[in-house]
Amino acid sequence: MSLYKRLHDVQAVPATGANRRDPVLDELRQRIHHHLIDELGPILYDKRLSEDDLRRRVNEQLHAALAQERAPLSAADKAQLIQDVSDDILGYGPIDRLLKDDEVSEVMVNGPDQVYVERNGKLEQATATFVDDVHLRRIIDKIVGEVGRRIDEANPLCDARLPDGSRVNAVIHPLAIGGPFLTIRKFSKEKLQIDDLIRYGTLNAHAARFLQACVVGRLNVMVSGGTGTGKTTTLNVLSSFIPTDERIVTVEDAKELQLHQDHVLALEARPANIEGRGEITIRDLVKNCLRMRPDRIVVGECRSGEALDMLQAMNTGHDGSLTTVHSNSPRDTLARLETLVLMAGFDLPVRAIREQMASALDVIVHLSRLRDGTRRITHITEVQGMEGDVITLQDIFLFDFGMGVDEHGRFKGHLKATGVRPKFAEKLADYGIRLGQEVFQPEGFARRAMA
Repeated sequence: MSLYKRLHDVQAVPATGANRRDPVLDELRQRIHHHLIDELGPILYDKRLSEDDLRRRVNEQLHAALAQERAPLSAADKAQLIQDVSDDILGYGPIDRLLKDDEVSEVMVNGPDQVYVERNGKLEQATATFVDDVHLRRIIDKIVGEVGRRIDEANPLCDARLPDGSRVNAVIHPLAIGGPFLTIRKFSKEKLQIDDLIRYGTLNAHAARFLQACVVGRLNVMVSGGTGTGKTTTLNVLSSFIPTDERIVTVEDAKELQLHQDHVLALEARPANIEGRGEITIRDLVKNCLRMRPDRIVVGECRSGEALDMLQAMNTGHDGSLTTVHSNSPRDTLARLETLVLMAGFDLPVRAIREQMASALDVIVHLSRLRDGTRRITHITEVQGMEGDVITLQDIFLFDFGMGVDEHGRFKGHLKATGVRPKFAEKLADYGIRLGQEVFQPEGFARRAMA
């Protein structure tokens, strides 16, 4: 049995007890890796070299280094060793192939011996493993360093992104017990359009037409949902409806939005430096973008006191703004926004906060991740105003869960109009946007089984 065959067999299971990676092959890979770093040096970071040229030079040096080694390796072992070292130097090590797999939407590294992926909405363990903590930490440092951020014992948490926009979170010692931990939510290579969401069943054609009218008609839209429900993807698609002759300013913690318009200014928050200074928060950026003469403000996510600044911007002439927030329902979205506003540090009366929200927000688009792994828009809700101390909401579209599931466990239901015409239809008409009655034509909802 070849060295690499033994290595492959032990990689299929967590490396615990007697099941460990082959130390001989790992030592050889490490030695060749360091030899290439010494030989190539600055060439690896020369931006003038194309990716193909760089990969060719690395492969030439790899073959030369292997030729000097006396280890008895088969052709298959050599090919795999070259691939592993090449992935380490040019890519992201053992997870590089997972990141290139279009079926994988998320990669979760729970320490060097355990890697999970999300495929088609379901979690499964991958066969890839790292040599040790040092190997994993080196890949984390590479990812973080590419976007000018840092991670060390003084700052053991880091949010970053890959060059394609994929979201990265890393946690190292002393916070990560058994780590380091690395989570990468992949960014779609293709720019999704509204037709793609319709094809995937996220929403239907009438709901898509309605949301397009809301964005073009300069209504303020809040996209809500839990983690991994597709909020950023939906925000990207909604942003594509913004007319090309408008000036758009985007504000994000780590840049993920990819707007198609030409007149877009992207702002990204900055963490503190090694001395604990120089931090620029989302809130700082939201305040600053008001001085940049924006027609539209798009905030990647409200997660703290910037919610107050966002609401004030919506209430002071910046109509048509878009943002996202974590929540479990449209009603919960308002409660969470209320909490975020209080995090701004002002002792505001609850009624004043609610009046701000009722005046600023027009539409809440809520997404959910269903048990079958699909991501669906389950509510499109109008914020109608205040009745006493309560903000009144009206569902315009709802997902029909009562249609049940098929033999494969997939939900049969889809987004349906409730038959209610929103109050802001007159405002849309003032912009020359008229929605026919067929958009709001009600469909029968399946009756839920009574417990």
